[in-house]
Order: sequence, then structure tokens, then C-alpha cells
Amino acid sequence: MAKINLLPWRAERRKQREREFFVQLGVSAAVAIVVLMLAVSWMGLRVDNQNERNAYLQGEIKQVDVKIAEIKDLEKTRARLLARKEIIEQLQANRSQMVHLFDELVKRTPTSVRLTAMKQTGSKLVLDGVAQSNASVATYMRNIEASPWLGPADLTKTEKEKGNSSVMPYVFGLDVTLSKPKAKDDGSAAAEMAAPVKGGAKP
Repeated sequence: MAKINLLPWRAERRKQREREFFVQLGVSAAVAIVVLMLAVSWMGLRVDNQNERNAYLQGEIKQVDVKIAEIKDLEKTRARLLARKEIIEQLQANRSQMVHLFDELVKRTPTSVRLTAMKQTGSKLVLDGVAQSNASVATYMRNIEASPWLGPADLTKTEKEKGNSSVMPYVFGLDVTLSKPKAKDDGSAAAEMAAPVKGGAKP
């Protein structure tokens, strides 16, 4: 016996298509949710990896900062040591220079000149004294400029004291620049120091 479908076939087909559409929509939504979860998980893994890298870099930066601070401390210590070394070398050089300086002053001072005061400031030497005449002061200046340890001498004052009837009535002042003989001239400088100076004081 043949079956007769009394329902409208168009309505049945429409319902079938709606069911298929909702099924496809559900599947698409499920697939989208799965893909979204996978993407979120992947992004989370990347963020965690980047955080680990950042933490590693922060640790390395801290270690580098500590080393930089140590290097700065070492540089400060090195600078202090170099400054001390320079001071010690200057003191040693000045100690030798002072010996030669006093020896030269004794040998270069004529008998007609007497020093009354002496002051050293760095490489400058200020001399005050009395002399028999201006010629004696000029001789003294030439003797100083001939010394390997004493440089140019500038006359700051020379005058005769009024009413002074002593043997040395002239008062003078000199600014002398200290110097050091060159290494190649040490032998000639020593010979010059040992040679008699014109108008110099007798030993």
C-alpha cells in the first residue's frame, strides 16, 4: 500500500534546512571556540616565554650594573693611587731640587749681596735682599740666569734706603723661575756647578 504524505513538503524541507543551518552554526561556533582557545593558549605561552626572557635580562642587567659599579670603584681607586704616585714623584723631585736650589743660591750669590728673605710658590721663587750697589744686583741676576736650576730672573724692585749708611744700602727684590737641567746636560750642569762663579761667595 503506498504511503501518502499529507504534510506540505515545502515546510518540511524548510525545517530540514534550518536544522542543518543550526548544526553547521553550532559546529562553526565550536570550531571558533577551539581555535580561540588554542590562540589564547599560544599567546599565553609566548607571553610566559617573553616574561622569562625579560626576567633573565633583568638579572643580567643587575649583574652588569654591579660590575659597572665595581669598575667605577676601581677607577676611583686607580685615580687616587695615580694622584698619590704623582705627589710622591713630585716630592722626590722637589727634594732633589731643593738640595740643588740651596747649593746654587750659595754659589751664585756674590759677596756684595746678602739675601734677607726667600719664598717659593710652585715654580716661582721670590728673593729679597740687600746689595752694595745696583751693579751687584745686576751681577747677581746674571749669575742666577747662568744656573741650570734657576731660570730667568725678573727685577721687581731696587732702591737705596734713605739715611742707610751701611755697607749694603740697596734693597732689591727678584722673581726667579725655577727650572731643571735636561738629562743630556747633566754632565755640563755638574761641571758648571763645580766651576767658580764670577763674584760668588767663597766656600
